[in-house]
Amino acid sequence: MSRIVVIGGTGLIGSKVIQRLATHGHDAVAAAPRLGVNTLTGEGLAEVLAGANTVLDVSNSPSFADDDVMNFFTMSTTNIVEAAKAASLNHYVAVSVVGSDRMVDSGYQRAKVAQERILKASGIPYSLVHATQFFEFVTGIAGAGTVGDEVHLSHALIRPLAADDVATAVAQVTVGEPLNGTIEIAGPEEFGIDDFVRRGLAALADHRTIVTDPEATYFGQRLTDRMLLPGPDATIFDTRFEDWIAASAR
Repeated sequence: MSRIVVIGGTGLIGSKVIQRLATHGHDAVAAAPRLGVNTLTGEGLAEVLAGANTVLDVSNSPSFADDDVMNFFTMSTTNIVEAAKAASLNHYVAVSVVGSDRMVDSGYQRAKVAQERILKASGIPYSLVHATQFFEFVTGIAGAGTVGDEVHLSHALIRPLAADDVATAVAQVTVGEPLNGTIEIAGPEEFGIDDFVRRGLAALADHRTIVTDPEATYFGQRLTDRMLLPGPDATIFDTRFEDWIAASAR
């Protein structure tokens, strides 16, 4: 049985990963500020990583302002790396975003790329999981694109997936041998972002008007048609958006 520390283990993905790891007999420990582990200050990191084999980072910045998010991911990752080295961990897993290196105008994505650089340069065996957008964030995308009473969104293509599938993939990678590289995961269907949000809001009886706008930015980034799509070697999960909506309604 291995001891795995999940940074951000109380969040959407982290809590699901912990459930899967525990089901398979692993000692999975959640780490988060409210549990006494603050990656920005380093508080509690040494203690929670003591005796662990692997650390999984699925944490996120509380603020998406450009400077805040860059500070969060660079400081947190630096502190985790230092604590992981001191604890002689043999696997560091982090979750990032499909297409992050292409979205150079997005402060959030620049911060995720900076996080990955720190991890890759750490000398710790690592694995990176790049995921497409989650079904669960459909309202967040709508909120970011809202202008008055309308939601302005690009028709650029995405292959969103369910958080449950993300957790399954991340758990599998976490208990495996370090990749010292990156895998991509995605859902089974391609949507325009506008169509994805239109279907999601309709299912929630949210009647905001969706405007297809080629000038609309996506968290600060103007998109090309295929910028958010994974490559041909991505792992594709089976959960379809309509089935996820039906299950969520139940």
